Amino acid sequence: MAAVVDAGSVRQFEELLQKNDRSLLVVHFWAPWAPQCSQMNDVMAELAKVQPGVTFVKLEAEAIPEVSEKYEITSVPTFLFFKNSQKIDRLDGAHAPELTKRVQRHASNSSFPATSNSAPKEDINTRLKKLINVAPCMLFMKGSPQEPRCGFSRQILEILNKHKVQFKSFDILSDEEVRQGLKTFSNWPTYPQLYINGELMGGLDIVKELEASGELEAMCPKAQSLEDRLKALINKDPVILFMKGNKQMAKCGFSRQILEILNNTGVDYETFDILEDEEVRQGLKTYSNWPTYPQLYVKGELIGGLDIIKELKESGELVSVLKGGQ
Repeated sequence: MAAVVDAGSVRQFEELLQKNDRSLLVVHFWAPWAPQCSQMNDVMAELAKVQPGVTFVKLEAEAIPEVSEKYEITSVPTFLFFKNSQKIDRLDGAHAPELTKRVQRHASNSSFPATSNSAPKEDINTRLKKLINVAPCMLFMKGSPQEPRCGFSRQILEILNKHKVQFKSFDILSDEEVRQGLKTFSNWPTYPQLYINGELMGGLDIVKELEASGELEAMCPKAQSLEDRLKALINKDPVILFMKGNKQMAKCGFSRQILEILNNTGVDYETFDILEDEEVRQGLKTYSNWPTYPQLYVKGELIGGLDIIKELKESGELVSVLKGGQ
């Protein structure tokens, strides 16, 4: 089937489930108000072209609440995978590479995939230990700091940001193994979960108590100011390009053109993907008084964007300017 099917009723959904009992059925629970859902619908349409044996279904989560409640759909986008009319996998969030990987894996498996119980317990525990020690202050939450996807996660972010706490986060909706495994590992059944130096502090209520007692500020490392962070970033490498995408894959035409020019100079440089960090993306415009991207820096000094780099190339000055950073 080379098209995405729209399930508009409970009955239609159940018919699709029965009809495709022997093949893979992928259901996207979506909402028209969420732009990331539209993007994932486009991803599904592309996958449908290359996976003709898989049935892809769109189901508007709020329009058919009976199905959403049955499968515990609490956020969009969420993808459920079915075989033999049974749910075999779940993916929460807009993660196109992971969706593609799982579709390929399940489509090629004639049998059910191995459950998490079949993997050695030590493997997931080792992974969880590494995750909770990624940073001195680690938050496991639903969504991201830029886009929290539950009220409790939003509240804990407000507290951490208010106290300028430096932390990293992990979106448990993006990884079902971590989502379920961490509950058992820490014997804490809900999210968000805050860890300091690898030790579980607790959820929102505990963090509120720590804030009220004044202990939170003493326990957590302070975040850099945005200005200090930007200074550190532009001085991290002798030559650094702030762009949309990275060296391997530019995500706009201007970034692609500047990469081609830099690659032909033979000078080493690093890149920073401003699409991955909204704070840097907006802050650097103000900090450098330069409203567009890409932006090239040498020894912490802004050289300019694509037009400036083209001018330097045409005048023959580009290589010497770049080498000034080495």
